Amino acid sequence: MDNYLLPSLIERFVNHIRNQGKSNFTIVAYKKDLEQFTGYLTSQEKTDIREVDKDNVNGFIEKLLKDNYTKKSASRKLNSIRTFFRFLKNDGVINQNPSLDVTHPKYVQGEPRILTKLEYRALRDYAKNDPRTYAIIELLLQTGLRIGELAILKMIDIDRDALRVPSYGKNPGRDIPINRAVKNAVNNYLKTRDEGKSEFLFITRTGHPLLIRNIRQIISRCFREVGIENATVNDLRNTFIAHQLINGASVEYIAKIVGHRRLSSTERFLNLVKNKSEKKERLGEL
Repeated sequence: MDNYLLPSLIERFVNHIRNQGKSNFTIVAYKKDLEQFTGYLTSQEKTDIREVDKDNVNGFIEKLLKDNYTKKSASRKLNSIRTFFRFLKNDGVINQNPSLDVTHPKYVQGEPRILTKLEYRALRDYAKNDPRTYAIIELLLQTGLRIGELAILKMIDIDRDALRVPSYGKNPGRDIPINRAVKNAVNNYLKTRDEGKSEFLFITRTGHPLLIRNIRQIISRCFREVGIENATVNDLRNTFIAHQLINGASVEYIAKIVGHRRLSSTERFLNLVKNKSEKKERLGEL
């Protein structure tokens, strides 16, 4: 009977994706989604995976929307459930994947948030008081790195003219050219840290690697201090992509630099840069 209980099956699934080399961020996200789903099933008196059907999955998604989760968030959680059931089916635990018959909530993806010239200049001016924060912002703004990629950068990944980005989740590693602004920011930061404390580039005062949540807290504080509202760390990446397009870089080149696996992910920025002169005036020079 234990072989069909949800908590033990979730642990099996988590071990499976960990052995596949998934990032800690991805593993935690999957686990949280599935534990939330399990909590809902328990409220419906379902503890045996063989008893879970399409109506249970659909009921969970409907409850998320009723509890004011966004359609995008509910859709992501449905993807987690589908991946979990696919693993169980492939492992012979269940015969059918009941989540395949559940439709994703339809949502319209809004335009990417792009920082204005005044916003990113204010961000830089505020961050200059802290070499570590300034280096983080310059790297995100000038290379289009994901926050998770920034968190796993090591000292050896910084070269004279390029940044070696390790593989992250499903995203393969890549090299990104770095300009003088990035080099200076990183070099100034390195003068303030003890090289022997850690192999990771960005560390805490006690020498531990900065985690994703630490980086997000640092940038969020910067946004708050300079009065930038409704912005996230990913908007620095968005700003980099838009700026590159405005300055004539090809969609293919940008997709390679930022690690987009689909060109459509880069192409969605094109509508932001149709009027090149107008957008240049808005964004300014990075």
